[in-house]
Amino acid sequence: MSFDPNFLDRLRDQVSIAEVVGRRVRLTRKGREHSGLCPFHNEKTPSFTVSEDKGFYHCFGCGEHGDVIGFVMKTEGLSFPEAVEKLAGEANLPLPRRDPRELETRKRRADLHEALEEACRWFQEQLETPAGREARDYLAGRGLSPETLRAFRLGFAPDQRGALRKALNARGIDDALLLEAGLLKQPEGGAPLRDYFFNRVIFPIPDRRGRVIAFGGRTLSPDAKPKYVNSPDSPLFHKGRVLYNMARARQAAHDGNALIVAEGYMDVIALTQAGFPGAVAPLGTAVTEEQIAELWRMAPEPVLCLDGDAAGQRAAQRAIERALPTLRPGCSLSFATLPAGEDPDSLVKAQGSAAMSRVLAAARPLSEMLWTGRLAAGRSDTPERRAALRRDLMEAVERIQDPGVRQEYRQEMLRRFDEAFGFRRQRPGKGAWGGGREAGRGGRDRRWEQPEPRPAPPRQSPALLRRRPEQVLLALAIAHPEAALDRVEELAAAPLQSPDLRRLREALLDWLAEVDLGAADLDSSSLRCHLRGQGFAGLLDGLFAPQIYLHESLARPEAPPRDVRKRIGYWILRVREGGAGAREESAGTGSQAGSDGLSGEAEAGTDQPSRAQRERAMAEESTAQQRVIERFDSSEVAD
Repeated sequence: MSFDPNFLDRLRDQVSIAEVVGRRVRLTRKGREHSGLCPFHNEKTPSFTVSEDKGFYHCFGCGEHGDVIGFVMKTEGLSFPEAVEKLAGEANLPLPRRDPRELETRKRRADLHEALEEACRWFQEQLETPAGREARDYLAGRGLSPETLRAFRLGFAPDQRGALRKALNARGIDDALLLEAGLLKQPEGGAPLRDYFFNRVIFPIPDRRGRVIAFGGRTLSPDAKPKYVNSPDSPLFHKGRVLYNMARARQAAHDGNALIVAEGYMDVIALTQAGFPGAVAPLGTAVTEEQIAELWRMAPEPVLCLDGDAAGQRAAQRAIERALPTLRPGCSLSFATLPAGEDPDSLVKAQGSAAMSRVLAAARPLSEMLWTGRLAAGRSDTPERRAALRRDLMEAVERIQDPGVRQEYRQEMLRRFDEAFGFRRQRPGKGAWGGGREAGRGGRDRRWEQPEPRPAPPRQSPALLRRRPEQVLLALAIAHPEAALDRVEELAAAPLQSPDLRRLREALLDWLAEVDLGAADLDSSSLRCHLRGQGFAGLLDGLFAPQIYLHESLARPEAPPRDVRKRIGYWILRVREGGAGAREESAGTGSQAGSDGLSGEAEAGTDQPSRAQRERAMAEESTAQQRVIERFDSSEVAD
């Protein structure tokens, strides 16, 4: 039995050659490849390598070489059809039905490739004609060099109905083939055939081998909808399986470059031109399970580059939901958040490649995004709400199919939960939440039992007692900059005692003074990205943490702005009280401050601040207020 080459390509793509070889050879990962002792001849020093990216094995000792199908044939004594059927069964990939017209079908696919290649060349030719001037001007305005245009084979579909059809008919390609390739469409009602693309910049879409299989088109008319269209699905093209630029990105990832998942064509092209050749994009849809599998064939941990707004966070959670079941050792996703209002294209144009590198360097792992996403989905200030959070986390973890990864995630979520809410684990490894021998056999799940009584924690120093209100105040201000602007003078005059938090406040006030006062500019995610770029990443991680949210739920960036201005005023008062009534030492009578530094206040004592201290504090407040007046040069700031 012969098999369709496209089916065999899908089979090789879906079966991991390293996993298949690893059943018979103990492999050691070395960079992007694996090595071990050759199974085809006796050797003591490994000379046998397996390349997951390239899909083959090779022995430098005996010269054996082949793909995953050939390895199964040689090691298990199977014929080619038997090896294909075995691997297809393991991959849950249905075998194609026997078809006496198989040769005709194969030839038809080759004809489709030829038709699409001819169309690509014709689109490129049209970009250089007088009719393509508007398209050339558009691409030049987007900052694309002539070298980039040629590398990505960008073209133009003129605003002439039937021009492509006429040109390709003249080159011997009939209408039936053009229809099947998605280059023509049949309007409803039996109207004449029409070109699928017209008056659009054309982006050829290659497969993983670099062959053109479809096109995307961006309109040049401001009134045309939609702005972008892709070829319809065809025998060669399924948009949920393909990533734009994956042939070039695959080689770049193999060479050690980061594999970056952006949103669209222009992001990918701009990133490549800016020195990030491992950029890909889905084709107008959210990332699918098949595309995630394709990404993992190129790199073990691709970076999803997302907008910093709520839509970007929702996209991250959708990607997490789709990736969880198929997580396996060494393969995951990470998530880089862009400044508000920016995409990769605009960011590298405005701030250069270094800004994009900083965004990528700050990418967060999937486990952290899973935790923060679930934590931000609702409040966790009561036992019932914490139980719901715990349940949601465990339901997500149980979707992971690989047992080793599932166990690691279970432990990671437990650790984060414990740290966030102050629980103490008992007897690690027994009675574990969601598993363990005791819980699994009807015994009590001891992980979440109330800890035994223990001595009260030591009283905190006045400096530590003051720091928590200061942290909460700045977290509120950064999470809701518009409300902070309303109380900017009070914020500037608040007597912060922590030097690092004072520096952070100065950077916040500088930013508030510089932004346009339009609401679109007063964006928390943009502010946080700016502050991280100023070197405050560690402080911000401390401000936007569960320990802070337990004291002030409105400190969450996604919290509704209602009552924020009033809460900022409350925490300014708390800071003032802490600054005026702080003791030089924590010794006193019965202060019961807990570990969060807010559960009690030091009782009155005799160590009152000196007159010089009070005068110095008043002078600092006056100076801070003057700075704000100079920055904003306005008396219209609300009290």
